[in-house]
Amino acid sequence: MTTGSTSHSPSPSPSSSSSSPSSSSSPSAPRTRPVRRLVARGRGEAHRVASPLELFFDLCFVVAIAQAGAALVHAVAEGHAGQGVLDYAMVFFAIWWAWMNFTWFASAYDNDDVPYRVVTLVQIAGVLVLAAGVSRAFGEHDFVVVWLGYLIMRLALAAQWLRAARAAEGAERTTALRYASGVLLCMVGWLGLVVLPEPARPWVFLVMVIAELSVPMVAERDFMTSWHPHHIAERYGLFTIIVLGETIAAATVAVKSAVDEHDALGELVPIAVGGLLIVFAAWWIYFVVPIHGHLRSSAQAFLWGYGHYLIFASAAAIGAGLEVAVEQAVGTAHVSTTAASAAVTVPTALFLLTVWALHARHFKVGLAQQLVLPVTALLVIGCTFLGEGAVLAAGLVCALAVATGTTLTARAEAREDTARQASDAVG
Repeated sequence: MTTGSTSHSPSPSPSSSSSSPSSSSSPSAPRTRPVRRLVARGRGEAHRVASPLELFFDLCFVVAIAQAGAALVHAVAEGHAGQGVLDYAMVFFAIWWAWMNFTWFASAYDNDDVPYRVVTLVQIAGVLVLAAGVSRAFGEHDFVVVWLGYLIMRLALAAQWLRAARAAEGAERTTALRYASGVLLCMVGWLGLVVLPEPARPWVFLVMVIAELSVPMVAERDFMTSWHPHHIAERYGLFTIIVLGETIAAATVAVKSAVDEHDALGELVPIAVGGLLIVFAAWWIYFVVPIHGHLRSSAQAFLWGYGHYLIFASAAAIGAGLEVAVEQAVGTAHVSTTAASAAVTVPTALFLLTVWALHARHFKVGLAQQLVLPVTALLVIGCTFLGEGAVLAAGLVCALAVATGTTLTARAEAREDTARQASDAVG
C-alpha cells in the first residue's frame, strides 16, 4: 500500500517516478517477455484503467466480505451486537487493508508479467483462506485461520516489494525495502491475536492497526511512489460497486428465503423497497463527484484512502442490517424492531457522513449543498424509531436527499451559466 505518498504533493517532482531511473520504460511498450523488471509506472500515464487481474482480485475479496457480513448478521440477530460489531471491525480491517495495500502497490508498479500475476494469485488464495476462517473468528474467537490467510497475503505483498527494490535505486529502493520490512514485522505483531488471552486481543488489534497504518508514512518519508490518481479513483469506485452489489445480493437472498419459508411478503416489501432505495442512493451519492481530480491536486489522498475503511465497512454492513431486518420481520431474530432497524440506519448514516467528509464536500458550493448529506444522516438515524416502516422511511429519506442535491446542483449551475452569459455580453 502506498498511500503514505500522498502526504507530499501529488504532482510529479524530481523524487517521483517521472525522473526515477527505474521508471524509464515506456508504459506503451510491448509487453511480450514473461519476466520483466518491476519498475515504477508513470503518474501521468494516459488511459490508465483497471486490469482484468485487478477486477478478478476484487471479486475474490468480496467472498471474504460476504462471510464477514453473514457472521455479523448472526451475531446481531442473536442479540450480541456489541461483540459482533467488534469482531466485524477486526476481520474487515484485515480484508480492507490487504486489498488497499495491493491496490496502491499495483497502481505504482503493476508490470503484468508472469511473476507479478502469480504472486497476485497467491494473494487471492490468501483472502480465500481468510474467508474460510471468518465464522470461527466470530463464533469461537479463534483467529488462527484468519491470521494464516492474512499471512499468505502479506508474504506475497512483501515479495512484490522486494522485487521492486531489486529493480530500483537510491531512495526508491530504500522505500521498497521499508515497505517489505514493515509488512513482515507487523505480521509478527498480529500473532498476538492467536497466542494472547481473549481479553487482550482488542488491545492487540488497536496497537497493530496503528502500526500498520504507520508503515506507509515511514516507508515514503524520502520517496513518493508513483500511484496514478485516475487509476486509484477507478479502483476504489469499482470496489464500492462490488460491495454494494454484495449488499443487494445478500438482502435479496434473505427476502427470498423469508418469502419461501414464511410467506410474509406483506411484511418484507417495505424492507425490500427501502433497502433498494438506500443502495441506489448510496451509489448515486458516491459517484456524483469526479474525485480523481481532487486526488491529483491535493494531499488529502492519504486521508481519503484510509477513510474508505468506513465507506466499505458501512456499505457491507447495510446488507447485513437488511438481513437482520428481514429475520426480525418474520420472527426468527431475537432482537426488537428498533434494534433491527438500527442495524440498517446506523451503517447507512455512517456511509453518508463518511462519503461527505472524504470527498463530496469538496464539490459542494454554499451552505445548502454542504448540509444535504449531514442532515440526511441525522434523519436516517431518526427513522430508527419508526417501527416496522423504519427501513422504508430511511430509503425515502435517502432518495429525497439525492433529489434535493441534484436540484441544488442544477440551480447552482444555472446561476453560473447566467452569470457567465451576462459577463460575456458585457465583454
